[in-house]
Amino acid sequence: MRLSPSGTITGWDFGAALGMAAALGIDPAPVAEILPEIEAVMVRALNEQREMGDG
Repeated sequence: MRLSPSGTITGWDFGAALGMAAALGIDPAPVAEILPEIEAVMVRALNEQREMGDG
């Protein structure tokens, strides 16, 4: 994961995600296609969860 100095999640390490897919025998082409959409949803959800925990 990529983090800002304040600890906010800004994104995923796509290289690591594609490496995990390859290690699992998953074709990286479709993974690369869907990763940005999944990343956006998960980053929002994780940051919302983080903010609720700080309040």
